[in-house]
Amino acid sequence: MTTSRYLFLSFTMLVCGLFVSGCSLMPKAGPSKKIITAAVEDDGGGLVLRQVDDALTRTLVERKRVRPFGDVFGATPQARYLAHPGDLLEISIWETPPSMLFGTLALDPTSGSLTSRAETLPVQMVMEDGQITIPFAGRIKVQGLTLGEIEKEIVKRLAGQANAPQVLVRTIESQGAVVTVLGDVHKSLRLPLSPKGEKLLDAIALAGGVTQDVSRMSVQLSRNTLTASMPLDLLIQDPRQNIPLLPEDVITALYQPQSFSILGAVAKNEEIPFEAKGISLAQALARAGGLLDARADPGGVFVFRFEEAALAGTHPDIRPAADGTVPVIYQIDFANPSAFFVTQNFPVQDRDVIYVANMPAAELEKFLRMVGTVLSPTATSMRLITDVAK
Repeated sequence: MTTSRYLFLSFTMLVCGLFVSGCSLMPKAGPSKKIITAAVEDDGGGLVLRQVDDALTRTLVERKRVRPFGDVFGATPQARYLAHPGDLLEISIWETPPSMLFGTLALDPTSGSLTSRAETLPVQMVMEDGQITIPFAGRIKVQGLTLGEIEKEIVKRLAGQANAPQVLVRTIESQGAVVTVLGDVHKSLRLPLSPKGEKLLDAIALAGGVTQDVSRMSVQLSRNTLTASMPLDLLIQDPRQNIPLLPEDVITALYQPQSFSILGAVAKNEEIPFEAKGISLAQALARAGGLLDARADPGGVFVFRFEEAALAGTHPDIRPAADGTVPVIYQIDFANPSAFFVTQNFPVQDRDVIYVANMPAAELEKFLRMVGTVLSPTATSMRLITDVAK
């Protein structure tokens, strides 16, 4: 066998060997669409693959919809002041001249008649039993009464003793009609409610505002047995959700950094943060620079997520984890134009992993580049050896 023929056969065997082992030698960013679908079929219920369409997207949006405060707490009446133990009240009393018990007489220089000046009593604290003490009227139960009702009760008690008394009651400090503001605000506080009726955003503003970017914040409101939360920027955008506060409400400002990871045939493989109000899959892909034309498989866009078993589908062999969740893989086919509409509504969740598989042609291209890299110096060497043999 001539030297040149021997080298040719060796070269051919090398190429064949590369073709046989090429798939295992090529570096890959992740599994192909075919491998993912095969893994789900082989798993027998541990993994669930769901094709994303309009019906599925509507279900996800509805199940994960944030219930606004107006729906959760209903129509909130304007808070009225009601006296509570610990409140400080300022009480002023007038009498029609001639004064019998309160006030002093003064001569009106304009009319020349006698007028009565108000007598302001020392600040009264509502005691633990809900009562205050008024001279000549005794102890009066005021707990649970409005300011107007307290005034009427004092006038009633003074009837027959004072000369046509008139009473004005003002709140100096309220200990019962308060709300609590805490969390990621500049100053946690207990905020007394004034007669004007503070609302949610009023309380947050009086606490010095939030400490983080508004788009990353949520507001949680606890009232009696109900608790609900909303993204702060949605609360700001919709005045209907800025509901009046009631005594004993607890407002918590929560910093909620959320992010998703995106891998595969996209411009940027990285973890990307997003706003508390959420983003769609279309927005998520755009923030990663979109699918790569030369590599991405349009039918191989996947979202990996742990879902509640109810959202995982009806597969008879579904096996929820200890926490009740199921690993679900959502597949989107961008070869179908409707996917561009569906993904505008498909919600991305915190800690989602979005993966874009390479198309088969891209894998072949990588293989051919690798073969070219390996064979280029080999071919050069063969030419040199052949020349020497000649």
